[in-house]
Amino acid sequence: MENTQDFPPALCERLVRAGAIAVMVIDNVDQGIRAAESLWKGGIEIAEVTMRTPSAAKSLGLISKELPDMLPVAGTVLSPTQVDCAIESGAAMAVAPGIQSATLRHAQKRGLPFAPGVLTPTEIEKAITLGCRTLKFFPAATGGGLPFLKSVAAPYQHLNLKFIPTGSISEDAMKEYLAFPATIAVGGSWIAPRSLIQNEEWGEITRRAQRARKIVDAIQQEG
Repeated sequence: MENTQDFPPALCERLVRAGAIAVMVIDNVDQGIRAAESLWKGGIEIAEVTMRTPSAAKSLGLISKELPDMLPVAGTVLSPTQVDCAIESGAAMAVAPGIQSATLRHAQKRGLPFAPGVLTPTEIEKAITLGCRTLKFFPAATGGGLPFLKSVAAPYQHLNLKFIPTGSISEDAMKEYLAFPATIAVGGSWIAPRSLIQNEEWGEITRRAQRARKIVDAIQQEG
């Protein structure tokens, strides 16, 4: 097995403390920063901007510049070129829906913490071989949900793998995922969905962020 290159301890601690990652699709740079500000106002300190639109990189860069206390995440990073773009935009980490060796290796070479997407034992073992211990569990809800994650993670418990469940996770399900010890944080598009961003419903995004923060706080207090 190759050497492990996991997330830095400080980043892991930040993810655990934050608990929730707001996953956003940004079509307009100005709307992107307003959405991030609304999230921050509601207590969400990690914003993932998916690299799916022409405005994504610039929006990520603006969030990094204007909200220095927020942790900017590049999502849907599918190539070495996008790794470079994420770094240039100020991303503190990156995630992907799947796992590509070339992309992951390039991220490791450039020092960008990267959580590849996994669902099956085969994908988990490929990620382990590539030195990963922090993984994105995707698509969480349609891929079997929390019962499946618990089952698939069980054989690797001795490796202390950490998962970021993402994909159609509802507000109600978020609490259950956070209560699972192998979950480091939960990604949710329900907090700032594309429709609310496009319609500039900043107050609603803040209210959803507050609800997510309340869920995280309740779990952490129980723990």
